[in-house]
Amino acid sequence: MALLECVPNFSEGRRTEVIEAIAAAITAEDVCLLDYSADPDHNRSVFTFIGAPNPVSEAMFRAAAVAIREIDMTAHSGVHPRIGAVDVVPFVPLRDMSMSDSVELAWDFGARAAQAFNIPVYAYGYAALRSDRENLANIRRGEYEYLREAITNPQKQPDWGPPHIGSAGAMMVGARGPLIAYNVYLNTDDVKIAKAIAAAVREVGGGLKAVRALGLLVGGRAQVSMNIVDFRVTPLSVLMQRLEHEASIRGAKLHEGELIGLVPQTALNGAGLSFLQLPETDRAPILEARVGAMTGDYREILFQ
Repeated sequence: MALLECVPNFSEGRRTEVIEAIAAAITAEDVCLLDYSADPDHNRSVFTFIGAPNPVSEAMFRAAAVAIREIDMTAHSGVHPRIGAVDVVPFVPLRDMSMSDSVELAWDFGARAAQAFNIPVYAYGYAALRSDRENLANIRRGEYEYLREAITNPQKQPDWGPPHIGSAGAMMVGARGPLIAYNVYLNTDDVKIAKAIAAAVREVGGGLKAVRALGLLVGGRAQVSMNIVDFRVTPLSVLMQRLEHEASIRGAKLHEGELIGLVPQTALNGAGLSFLQLPETDRAPILEARVGAMTGDYREILFQ
């Protein structure tokens, strides 16, 4: 059976009742909600759910309807860049689906959402209809406030929907591979240091390939907020070494990390093998993985 993942980001991280209403809309369909979290400083929530393609698309549509009804972008504030109530909708093929299958689903969803909600929708990632929109940061640059004024510019007009923005803002819909959303807090409140580290590690500007990064002030602490868009290009171990180096030369240290959403097991296995200076193999020597392969039971073993 085809298995599709959807990881939408909504511009709401403070009102619990709205976040729970979005979760309820998702689970009203025949899908599995794996994880969701919200952050009040980012004022953003991230959901991860999986299922067959059609139920996933329907669950996403129901969730979008709730967010568009409840979130007013004219009153929204948060440290994370955003352009809409339903800011970004990525479809990720997991099993028995090709990336081209996900692209077609993203196009269908984008056109449907634009018509149903009367909002501008932009295609990004593998689903991008223009090369300058493959990187969603290019679409999001300037955020909601800028796009509201600039959308009539031919370079900013949407792929679907009207060339004007209301209180729900705009939506980005795409198809992509596995992405790791990883944040690191520093032992300082100097956001200039976080911004400098972000500039040094992100791909744009000559840093690490497949890494997107921003320096933010979150909860009174400097944070480097990152998306690793392909951990096979830049493994987590390589990223961590670079982060530690960039923090050190600026007189700072990494205090703690934070994962937003879920992370592929292979990425963590690779980081652990590298840290232990063990040779990387296709399958890490994980006890539970080997037991599960033999028995079908992958639960963590709790030793007495």
